[in-house]
Amino acid sequence: MAMPCSSFSFERLGSSGASRRGRFHTAHGAVDTPAFMPVGTQATVKAMTPETLLTLGAQIILANTYHLHMRPGEEIIEAMGGLQTFMGWNGPILTDSGGYQAFSLAKLVRISDAGLQFASHVDGSARMLTPEKAVDIQERLGADIMMCLDECVAYPSPRKYVEASVARTTLWARRCLEARTADRALFGIVQGGVFPDLRARSAGEISGLPFDGIAVGGLSVGEGHERMLEVLDATMPYLPRERPRYLMGVGMPHDILEAVACGVDMFDCVLPTRNARNGMLFTWNGRVTLKQARYRRDNRPPDETCTCYTCRNFSLAYLRHLYVTREILSAILNTIHNLHFYLELMRKVRHGIEEQNFDTLRIHVKELYHD
Repeated sequence: MAMPCSSFSFERLGSSGASRRGRFHTAHGAVDTPAFMPVGTQATVKAMTPETLLTLGAQIILANTYHLHMRPGEEIIEAMGGLQTFMGWNGPILTDSGGYQAFSLAKLVRISDAGLQFASHVDGSARMLTPEKAVDIQERLGADIMMCLDECVAYPSPRKYVEASVARTTLWARRCLEARTADRALFGIVQGGVFPDLRARSAGEISGLPFDGIAVGGLSVGEGHERMLEVLDATMPYLPRERPRYLMGVGMPHDILEAVACGVDMFDCVLPTRNARNGMLFTWNGRVTLKQARYRRDNRPPDETCTCYTCRNFSLAYLRHLYVTREILSAILNTIHNLHFYLELMRKVRHGIEEQNFDTLRIHVKELYHD
């Protein structure tokens, strides 16, 4: 069985209850945790330059293996020197396995222990994604952190099917470890739907393998906030304390902080960038929906306490104007603000854990964003 990555390490620097303050190290730099990773689906965080991301305080970004495999192809990115060189981002990069997109975006033909057979959403060509192929693509992309291929079941799914998917996820996890040839970090993924005993089983099996970190997948897929927390409560006790824990695809600010309170270290989600393009801003006073007519003559910034470029220079009236006229600048300025909010939120989380007052922040954010 393959050994953990020698260029990756994780240290716990403090705690407040179950919440953890830590730092992990990669070949392209260190990342303070809890951390939020902006999503750079096609080797770009939409509407952002790498320089802007650095200015905002982004430490690590996530790239999408499925999309990059389809276009331009891992062969081209490898020939260009890897993802960092290709996209001009010199920091750490985490790549997913591509499995979720094969389930949700492509035309899935068949799932078996061998892998995923699907038709490309780009040209309809027949494709096969195996655990070995997922690792090979990510190694060629040059990711600092790679993710195992797993089966992310839909919600709701019958228990019998979820039980079979847990067994398949463990099988694929072992094969991913055996397939790794480069000294890059590899994270296993816990599945099990909303069944606590299956989550515990999957967590025990994945944690028993020599992964560099453990991810919790298959949440934020329609089960709701309270059910998500119930599943986390059933899962976290089985995850090793000495490795980073990553909750995939989550989410809203209050979801993130409740998960931090459960002991999660890493997060990613498209919400800050997608909502920015759709005219919704996250602020320390709650949501702002720019299309609302009440902002037509509002000369205030979106958030008077925010120090981002957008809030220091532009009014709600101007941002509304850009949005309703579909100007490209709308996506840029809104994304700057939303990513600043999320990254500042994580800075406050880390400080709150250090100062033993994280719960005050958690309660405040829950009041703002929990419906």
